[in-house]
Amino acid sequence: MNLKQLSEHLNLSQTTVSRALNGYPEVSETTRQRVAEAAQRMNYSPNARARGLATGRALAIGHVIPVSSKHEMVNPIFGDYVSGAGETYSKAGYDMVLTLVDDATEAETYRTIKSRGNVDGIIVHGPKIDDPRIPLLLDLDLPFVVHGRSSRTTGDYAWVDINNRRAFERATRYLLELRHTRIALLNGLEDMDFAYRRRIGYGNALAEAGIAPDPALMRSAEMTEVYGYRSAREMLAMANPPTAFLVSSMISALGVQRALVDAGLKMGRDISVITHDDDLSYLKNGLDVPIFTATRSSVREAGVRSAQLLLDIIHQRASARTQLLEAELIIGTSTGPAPKD
Repeated sequence: MNLKQLSEHLNLSQTTVSRALNGYPEVSETTRQRVAEAAQRMNYSPNARARGLATGRALAIGHVIPVSSKHEMVNPIFGDYVSGAGETYSKAGYDMVLTLVDDATEAETYRTIKSRGNVDGIIVHGPKIDDPRIPLLLDLDLPFVVHGRSSRTTGDYAWVDINNRRAFERATRYLLELRHTRIALLNGLEDMDFAYRRRIGYGNALAEAGIAPDPALMRSAEMTEVYGYRSAREMLAMANPPTAFLVSSMISALGVQRALVDAGLKMGRDISVITHDDDLSYLKNGLDVPIFTATRSSVREAGVRSAQLLLDIIHQRASARTQLLEAELIIGTSTGPAPKD
């Protein structure tokens, strides 16, 4: 059934039916209810183009994805984030538009999106410490939400982030309470804001304990399994190796675990490991008992919250424009007291 047929059935104009379905205030509640009941009974669902014409919106949200391999957000974790966001868009009648761009043309892509009007808002992924996309989007007056924050970027912008600094402070303190003093940090790329904040948290906890950070125990790279394996293997071969690892990704932590097995060491007894767990649908941290002690925050939930905040901004109903989520510290079998000398 199309709009014309529904209108004829109700003996109303197409304009009135369209306005009733899209919540225009000039349509009476009685008429709105009558139209809604008839649409449901007759399985009428307006297509996105028709709804867009009626509302003056594109009914789509854009995700611009830089293809550079140096962007931490281009990894399997992105799938869970998009799953949460996409489900939220779908419930609200919005589509999701993914655009892959070369890093050099990303700014021009945002300008093109604004001029074409083919999306109503943008989700910004993988913010850097000083991110030029944020002032650009503010200047373009295009609604957007940042998944994360940008420490050195000024301006009033909307974001959803986890408290990375506090999470890694807490994790480091936990290892210190277990009497570990040689704690290695395997971080993400530190021009990315999340990794920058995690290093600060790690350093703050060490400083509170009167321990100077050892550059030999710190790494920063893309968070792959191979990165975790090679870094752990190199550090374990040191004259004074670490007794614990703090890792920014479950994927890299699996590499650390593999290096421990190769070295004949038992995780949780000989070496302790804490990782960040995004509570991924396809990579669970054990079943009843967690394998890794971890700072846990659902990236899927972050996708849901980012999407809902952006929709609220588009519809001018957002009260708070920022959301800071706290990570849990989950105790698993990967940590234990520091081995005695």
